[in-house]
Amino acid sequence: MFSLFRENVRIALDSIKGQLLRTILTIVIIGIGIWALVGILSAVKALENTISTNFASMGANTFNIQRYQFTVQTRNSGEREKINPIISYNNVREFINTYDFPMTKTSLSFRGTSNAEVKYGSEKTDPEVQVYGVNEHYLENTGTEIDSGRNFTVFDITNNNKVCILGSDFMKNLFKNENPLNKTVSIRGVRFKVIGILESKGSTFGNNQDLKMLIPVQVARGIYTEPNINYNISVKVSDKQMMEAAQDEAIITFRNIRGLNPLEDNDFGIERSDDLINRITSITGYLSVAAWIISIITILGSSIALMNIMLVSVSERTREIGVRKALGAKRATISTQFFIETIVIGQFGSILGIILGVLTGFAFAKIFEFDFSLPWAAMIWATIITFIVAVIAGSYPAAKAARLDPIESLRHE
Repeated sequence: MFSLFRENVRIALDSIKGQLLRTILTIVIIGIGIWALVGILSAVKALENTISTNFASMGANTFNIQRYQFTVQTRNSGEREKINPIISYNNVREFINTYDFPMTKTSLSFRGTSNAEVKYGSEKTDPEVQVYGVNEHYLENTGTEIDSGRNFTVFDITNNNKVCILGSDFMKNLFKNENPLNKTVSIRGVRFKVIGILESKGSTFGNNQDLKMLIPVQVARGIYTEPNINYNISVKVSDKQMMEAAQDEAIITFRNIRGLNPLEDNDFGIERSDDLINRITSITGYLSVAAWIISIITILGSSIALMNIMLVSVSERTREIGVRKALGAKRATISTQFFIETIVIGQFGSILGIILGVLTGFAFAKIFEFDFSLPWAAMIWATIITFIVAVIAGSYPAAKAARLDPIESLRHE
């Protein structure tokens, strides 16, 4: 059985060599359809991985209070967009003092600048360091891990200690692999003792997460005194079953802080990491559907091309079919030969499309600094689809070849 299959594959390859140009064009057409499918799904998967990882970094069982809700709203003509007030330090301080839901931890943070220059001795970084003012719960609530050293303590925050935690990139561009712990760095002339180094998190949408400096929030407020600084609040709930109750209590507390009456809408947003991930998944789902539609249309065209090339092959090899029948070949043997030939051509197209699609997805991920992963599901589906297309496209030519009369076939020139 295996020897017969191997012989049919050999005959199929010989036939492909005999009509190389037509076969290459058909393989390219099939490959374009699979390329569209695998390429788009690879890019979508890389985008989804990156966004999910980024939003998951909010931490488990957490929700954020922020200036705007993460929603896309359509407005009627002439309707003005609502502008929410910033979340000020007074809002944040009052929330922390008032919100006392059990089993929760509240962190606050703000970005002082995104173009700081950090100095260590005679060395200094490029002016592209992000500096954040945070409290002692920031790392835990955002799911950020310490690689070496320690986190801020409540005493560091309340006593306004001049201590800092640095991103992992400082090990390469400032300390030159020297142990940075207990060393002194400075920004804007203020000196800080390094107490910790963060684990590497890479880049998201070109934003380097490893080139940042965390300092106590009150110290940061003394350095960065720009007006209208917007603060972020993150609340972590120890028991996930209490998430909804904790979130409702936070909304009520913040509405009271804002002085909103019961008929007014919230002038702030509240978001959970799992809600954001679900929304992103739904958006990328539309892109995946588009990829399937494009690839199916292209593969449909390639199936017609594959059927035509096999019909031409049957016509050109009529005498060969007659000889094989005269030597005792059965109808099933003849049809199997043409089936295998269409399947071989289809799988060549599938391989070409998968390679191009994976390379496209990889290039997309590299250019935009996304987290690339092989789209195994798309690759498996591409193989199955091309097999089905080959079977469907080869059915009529194989049946036509099997029905040829051997005597009439031998007369064919």
